[in-house]
Amino acid sequence: MKQLRANLLLLLTAMIWGAAFVAQSVAMDNIGPFTFLCSRSILGGLILLPVIRFMDARRKKSGSESEPGSWGSKTLLVGGILCGAVLFIASILQQMGIQYTTAGKAGFITAMYMVLVPIAGLFLHKRVSPRIFGAVVVALVGMYLLCLYGTGLGSINRGDLLEMACAVGFTFHILVIDHFSPRVDGVRMSCIQFFVCAGLSFVFMLIFEEPTWDSILSAALPICYAGLLSSGAGYTLQIVAQKDTDPTIASLLMSLESVFSLIFGWVLLHEAMNAVELVGCGLMFAAIIWVQLPEKQKQQV
Repeated sequence: MKQLRANLLLLLTAMIWGAAFVAQSVAMDNIGPFTFLCSRSILGGLILLPVIRFMDARRKKSGSESEPGSWGSKTLLVGGILCGAVLFIASILQQMGIQYTTAGKAGFITAMYMVLVPIAGLFLHKRVSPRIFGAVVVALVGMYLLCLYGTGLGSINRGDLLEMACAVGFTFHILVIDHFSPRVDGVRMSCIQFFVCAGLSFVFMLIFEEPTWDSILSAALPICYAGLLSSGAGYTLQIVAQKDTDPTIASLLMSLESVFSLIFGWVLLHEAMNAVELVGCGLMFAAIIWVQLPEKQKQQV
């Protein structure tokens, strides 16, 4: 029963994240990308503060031996700042790109980080199986069908290029998290990264944009959705649910984020894809699933 509940929570998380691409797209009608990212990041950090307090109280009540960690920990602060800086770069590329492409395309291209992370492991001297390289080939074919088929490199969409760069950014974000998360409290580090991302966005917002309270209030609904649900609630649901289910099942369920972005983009924004683009999405999703499936262990003789 616990695993079923956890899997349903992860499915809900994927839906929340998929719909966030629609919120990001709608928000661009009223405010600039830096203003949106700053606003959602502030909300994402604020909503995690009571979550941290609740988890600390629960840990203390249960007599858990695990230490929550200190806000003044050097490792936590360094990890949070680095994660926040990389998150800012990846997120602003995504937010800028979604102005020029559809929510569905943005979701699938961004999800390419799941394929890129194992490849990036090569530079960290980690073993990469031939299956990963096969998945990369499938993903590249899917990317071609989704973005380039019938048009060629000369007319590739600016938004698609930005989303590709965003996928690379989130690849580095995952690697930074992978390095620091075993050493610190993950929720605290996430809270710090949101505030760092908000601070960087605020600086660039003042330089490149002229936000007004009226424009921010006009985009209040997508900002609240992206900040409170996608950033805050989505992350918390992931943390809670992953404790009670298999990591492979968890990653497979969360990869459905790209599928939900396509569905919500079609239903809410009336975005449409032709048959070739849908085949491209299917190949990219197959590659994402492929790299997450566990490898068979060779039997010892």
